[in-house]
Amino acid sequence: MSAVLGFDLETWAQAQAGQVEQALSNWVANMGSSQASAGLLKLNEAMRYAVLGGGKRLRPLLALAASQAVGGKPAAALRAACAAELIHAYSLVHDDMPCMDNDVLRRGKPTVHVQFGQAQALLAGDALQALAFELLTPDDGSVDSTTQARLCRMLAQAAGGLGMAGGQAIDLASVGLPLTSEQLHEMHRLKTGALLRASVLMGAHCGSPSAAVLQALGDYGAAIGLAFQVVDDILDVTADSATLGKTAGKDAEQDKPTFVSLMGLQGSKDYARQLLARALTSLDTVEVTRPHGTEALRALADMLVNRQF
Repeated sequence: MSAVLGFDLETWAQAQAGQVEQALSNWVANMGSSQASAGLLKLNEAMRYAVLGGGKRLRPLLALAASQAVGGKPAAALRAACAAELIHAYSLVHDDMPCMDNDVLRRGKPTVHVQFGQAQALLAGDALQALAFELLTPDDGSVDSTTQARLCRMLAQAAGGLGMAGGQAIDLASVGLPLTSEQLHEMHRLKTGALLRASVLMGAHCGSPSAAVLQALGDYGAAIGLAFQVVDDILDVTADSATLGKTAGKDAEQDKPTFVSLMGLQGSKDYARQLLARALTSLDTVEVTRPHGTEALRALADMLVNRQF
């Protein structure tokens, strides 16, 4: 049961995640026909391995919760949710490769390049990124052209040089270097926060919210995006690999700057809770126009910050 009185986050999340899982399975199409070449079959296998059967599905859940908060269109929201997850999945495939973070464990199983080789991992990531934008531009009338363009722009900005890719570039250049609080915040605002915030706003743009509501949801997304990384840094030093589903202690081993290395463990926990309070306060504006519409967003924020500590 979530911390939001009367709202059952577990039941809600299971239902939403079930829709997302089925949609992803359908859209990351199984190329198992007799006409598919061996190369395509291998690529498809790597893509499905990277996306299906694991992960918190936080980005899709945020998109769907934001859409519900503004009365958005479910068909458009599901596409936005899955597109955000595909971009996230592609980024993990590439980030785990030897030329980046060189990790061997993700979601409790071997990383894609370990399972399929580096070339297949690179191609799978490329294909997943392209598929994300294909999902946002259907020709069946389920998403109007203006919304398609807006969603594509937001996702591209979140994933690009001034978003996730830019944050990763800063991260790679910062190994072993002391960063100021401002520099660390900027790195994670781009690397982690940009796609989480975009997931919220993409869901919101599946409806017709006011400028004030969009601003409030953007503030919410920015706060939880940063909180997510703070908690990740905490768990990297407090949880084991089995709990995390990825290699624990990797940041310290690689001498990467983190919120824990900057603020200490207790300071990081306090900061995460401050960010949670900021996120929840931002939602008050949304509640004015749609009472009780933010229950899922509130419960997700609480879960995100209070997981495991």
